[in-house]
Amino acid sequence: MIRIFTTFSGYDSQCLALKKAGIDFELVGWSEIDKTAIEAHNLIFPEYAERNYGDIRNIDWNNVPDFDFLTYSSPCQDISLSGHRRGLEIGSGTRSSLLWECQKAIEIKRPKYLMLENVKMLVSKKFYKDFERWLSILNDYGYKSYWKVMRGSDYGIPQARDRVFAVSILNPKKEFEFQPKVKLEKSMEDYMEKKVSEEYYFTDEEIKHYINDNPHFYKFAGDQE
Repeated sequence: MIRIFTTFSGYDSQCLALKKAGIDFELVGWSEIDKTAIEAHNLIFPEYAERNYGDIRNIDWNNVPDFDFLTYSSPCQDISLSGHRRGLEIGSGTRSSLLWECQKAIEIKRPKYLMLENVKMLVSKKFYKDFERWLSILNDYGYKSYWKVMRGSDYGIPQARDRVFAVSILNPKKEFEFQPKVKLEKSMEDYMEKKVSEEYYFTDEEIKHYINDNPHFYKFAGDQE
């Protein structure tokens, strides 16, 4: 059984992926502050409801059980094309700079495996120096990192957005390889319910309110972040 700690957990798609892959795991802890995300997590994984450590900035990692695998898909808002691109520099106070909070967890717990997922802009010219600095820190701790820009449609999922995945392994005995691409055989229609209750539809007023609150919606809808 692999022991896992997820940060910026959301509803924990990482754990759902492990379950789908048939990997036996225990979630020793997770870190999330968004109320809606916490509610969703507790519905999907009620057995781990009491293991949320909350704000990553306030975690005393010395009091966290040991774990083998850390996931850290830190906030993308400040490096995404659809955001203001305030960056992720250390000490900048942006949401995306919360990435550096994970350094404390890695330094103290030294899990065998680390996995990052974020938007493609992380490895753009504008932000690559910060990503490179992060990988350099991991290297100093003994991790070898492998990263790749991956698109869901290249791996059997009808999703066109590109994402950066970085896998880091502590003192690996052999090289890591990402899964080869597979043929896309499904469309979004295959995943859509045939009949959906009207309660799940937006009213015209709700749509108007959403667009007013999200001025980038039309400009970036469908864009590669």
